[in-house]
Amino acid sequence: MYLSYYHFKEKPFQITTDSRFLWLGDKHKEAFATLKYGVMDNKGFLLLTGDVGTGKTTLINALVNSLGEEVIIARIMDPRLNELDFYKLVADAYGFAELPAGKADFTLLFGKFLEKAYLDRKRVLLIIDESQRITDELLDDIRMLSNMEMEHAKLLNIFFIGQVEFNDILLKPENFALRQRMTINYKLEKLSEKEVGAYISHRLRVAGSSLKIFPPDSVRAIWQFSAGAPRLINIICDRALLTGFVEDSLQVGPGVISECSKELQLEPSAPPVSAPPQSPPPAPAHSVTENHNKKQSKYHYLGFIILFLLVMVFMLLAGYFFILIDYDLEQIKNLLARTRLWEFLRSLY
Repeated sequence: MYLSYYHFKEKPFQITTDSRFLWLGDKHKEAFATLKYGVMDNKGFLLLTGDVGTGKTTLINALVNSLGEEVIIARIMDPRLNELDFYKLVADAYGFAELPAGKADFTLLFGKFLEKAYLDRKRVLLIIDESQRITDELLDDIRMLSNMEMEHAKLLNIFFIGQVEFNDILLKPENFALRQRMTINYKLEKLSEKEVGAYISHRLRVAGSSLKIFPPDSVRAIWQFSAGAPRLINIICDRALLTGFVEDSLQVGPGVISECSKELQLEPSAPPVSAPPQSPPPAPAHSVTENHNKKQSKYHYLGFIILFLLVMVFMLLAGYFFILIDYDLEQIKNLLARTRLWEFLRSLY
């Protein structure tokens, strides 16, 4: 609808995982390199986690496309299955001539398949998406598959992809053995504000437009409402482009981004840059000690002044007695002793 208006050849912010629009931020590049190394080096168990919409599927599609024919790949999209259904799906994904009738049948067929792949100098990769949906029973069966190995070579790489709560599943006592075998565990982070700007510019260029549609203030608003999740960035930008077209504006301002985000029922995950802090920053820990020491010094100083004044008062009293009363020193001493002032003055001395 808005393609010709913005000079697009195609929609730049489709939700589909089109590899032509692939853009890798620093964390995505690191994840890509780490996971590819894990596969090519036969590391066994690998894990990629991330929040919803962080680009896990797009990253895995790019990884799969980069592996080439030397890696035989099967992908299970939803592992919420019983044992037999899981084995049948794996057998079908690897192109078995017949589906297993049970666990023993699958173990025999799969063992022969792995040995042949090894002799053909090929690696075998099993990708299990949405891993947080796996039952503990099936997870243990998957662990047992990794026992199919030769003395000096692993025959199977198993790659789990899931949301961050899958880590909680691995922390269960019954999954301790699997957790120990997890050689690579990578969490995919969301994009920073700078990366959001680069991501948007990349997709606009691939779609065929060189226009500066989203100014820096708009990019900041997109980052705030999307929290840096690529999927939400696409949804917000697509809605904003449609609004800009309706309003006959080639540049989408931050007000449009805010309006579209509210229509999508999205709340900003970060306060505006110019917003004042909600509460003063906490005082450094050492300042508490400094304040305490200052209070103690103040009390000591006050006590010294009081003591000095008391001494002066007693000295004035002594002078009073000495001048007005014609007593010698011994008589004054006896007089003070009777009033217990002499002992006090000697203690001060």
